Amino acid sequence: MPDAKTQYANTLDTPIEYLKGVGPQRAKILKLELEITTFGDLLEYYPFRYQDRTKFFRIADISEEDNFVQVKGRIQHIRKVGEGSKMRLEATLEDATGQVKLVWFKRVQWIEKQIQLYQEYIVYGRPSLFGRFFSIPHPEIEATQEATTNNSKLYPIYHSTEKLKRFSLDSKGISQLVKTILHQKIQYNPEAFSDTFCQKNQLIDRVTAYQHIHFPQTYPQLEAARRRLKFEELFFIQIQLLQKKQVRNDKYKGQVFHKTDLLTIFYENHLPFDLTNAQKRVVKEIYRDLKSGNQMNRLLQGDVGSGKTIVAFLSMLLCLSHQAQACMMAPTEILAEQHYNGLKEFADKLDIRIEKLTGSSKAAERRKLHEGLENGEIKILVGTHALIEDKVKFKNLGLCIIDEQHRFGVAQRAKLWDKNKQIPPHILVMTATPIPRTLSMTLYGDLDVSLIDELPAGRKPIRTEHRYDAQRLRVFGFLRKQIQEGRQAYIVYPLIEESEKMDYKNLMDGYESVSRAFPDVPISIVHGKMKAQDKDFEMQRFVKGETKIMVATTVIEVGVNVPNASFMIIENAERFGLAQLHQLRGRVGRGSAQSYCILMSDYKLSREGRKRLETMVKTNNGFEIAEVDMQIRGPGQMSGTQQSGIMKLQIADLAKDGEILKDARQAAQKILTQDPYFQQDENISIKNTLESVKLKQKVNWSDIS
Repeated sequence: MPDAKTQYANTLDTPIEYLKGVGPQRAKILKLELEITTFGDLLEYYPFRYQDRTKFFRIADISEEDNFVQVKGRIQHIRKVGEGSKMRLEATLEDATGQVKLVWFKRVQWIEKQIQLYQEYIVYGRPSLFGRFFSIPHPEIEATQEATTNNSKLYPIYHSTEKLKRFSLDSKGISQLVKTILHQKIQYNPEAFSDTFCQKNQLIDRVTAYQHIHFPQTYPQLEAARRRLKFEELFFIQIQLLQKKQVRNDKYKGQVFHKTDLLTIFYENHLPFDLTNAQKRVVKEIYRDLKSGNQMNRLLQGDVGSGKTIVAFLSMLLCLSHQAQACMMAPTEILAEQHYNGLKEFADKLDIRIEKLTGSSKAAERRKLHEGLENGEIKILVGTHALIEDKVKFKNLGLCIIDEQHRFGVAQRAKLWDKNKQIPPHILVMTATPIPRTLSMTLYGDLDVSLIDELPAGRKPIRTEHRYDAQRLRVFGFLRKQIQEGRQAYIVYPLIEESEKMDYKNLMDGYESVSRAFPDVPISIVHGKMKAQDKDFEMQRFVKGETKIMVATTVIEVGVNVPNASFMIIENAERFGLAQLHQLRGRVGRGSAQSYCILMSDYKLSREGRKRLETMVKTNNGFEIAEVDMQIRGPGQMSGTQQSGIMKLQIADLAKDGEILKDARQAAQKILTQDPYFQQDENISIKNTLESVKLKQKVNWSDIS
């Protein structure tokens, strides 16, 4: 067996089979079941919970209410009962107050060799009452003198599997292997941070953190260990994101747009409403980027109806003041049409030529459009994926705005970037999908992030109510009253791929029942199986007010702006995710009238389903909703990071560790500002650790943004 210290520069890189008590067979099963191949992998396989072993029960005090108990006593009797596969081992443990029976149904022969009569033991397990006496089936048992060598009062519990248990690698077996590493090898582990850095950031050293995360004696020890290990994990993610951002700033320069002539004229003479403070703040942030000389790469987050479009237009005016052009790309023709109509209303006031390009644009229109773009007469172009076609050439593209950016791939965004060969255009990506702050700092950590976190004045909050199917007649009665007052309504049905036929039937059944309930009301129906032109035709009828109710699937989630639509019913609301419910609700409340969203469900609801509906009723704030969504689903499910393999966190939790993430990012920024190449003595260890982290991660950070 090679000597770990001499053969491996970093002991934690030592293959796991060289650990005492492992060997080839156990190493193989650890790799297959837990992806543990080195000492370091095992040390970073953290307990998922801890049993509090600080309290000892007197046997006489055990009650049926106790989930788990820890008792100390001497073994007085040992006997085997039954034969063959039905054999069990029974032992009687006695203290000064009474007796409790210990029972094992498996591994009887092995257990019998481990326990001795009249020896004192510490026993831990779940008590069961049989008649008048308690027994503890399959207890954890440890001789008192052995237990004193493990001073941990909080006992670690590790996830295991049935295959691992066959190799005696249950939670206790894994714990024993971790203990072996901590006792023998940990002194060869290099530290990532200097003493000075640890003191500044209130961190314990890594060796102590490993010891206390696995075998803490107190809760404060455990919390200090968790903070240190979470901080380190998040720190090295943030360092990489910030480095990437710095490299891009150094590599890509941007056109300098410092004039504000057009913006000032529009702001003083034509702006139809006052900007909110949040909108003003975001415009200033964008202006600072555009005049900096660096290429802007900014994410603009704003809840549904928060006024992102006017911010986009004001940003375009800064660019147009310098004889450059701007474009906006949207994921669907309906959304592109909506943006075009909204922006044209503003552009016409300044006599700025704006055009639209989608897949439906005719050949004759395209010829004129291409000519106008290349000679610079067209100042603003709004469209869909058609914008990235090779034929589309600009005279001087200065700003690209991408709406609902998560719907476009990296390659599609890169094609827009390539529309100006001389100097890359500035990029502003917009999303109405609220992203929790901790998630955006990680997923979009190399982008500058702007938030519009208040609604325009005059908008009334949408009233959201949860109703059960039995209350449908009352809901329909309220809907009729709204229609009589001149309003329009959406009725949304879920559409889930696995049961598309069933859901399609639900939609058609729903359409028929709505038609029966409102025989005198014109109704539209829209769903994903319709041809594009039929879908657009039905949507346009609703936009024009020709139909009063739209029965639809989630195709309206990101779609038309109908200020007169003030009522929404979401059927089977428990089947939707929180983010989707919030997006759907955003289709109403876009006018000055009071709007309503009714969430319909069955009485039977899962705990998570009830939590989602309660959250929707309680708040209209998209960022609050996103935080709850992340707590329910976890960051991986929300962002797709787990599925894509972009990021796998060992111990940090983006749903809970926002403060640690903020501290880690600030520390990373400070070091990169003061010592970007890690040349100072106290930062050499950070440089070395960063190199090894990059080798292990195999992360394509460009995929993140």
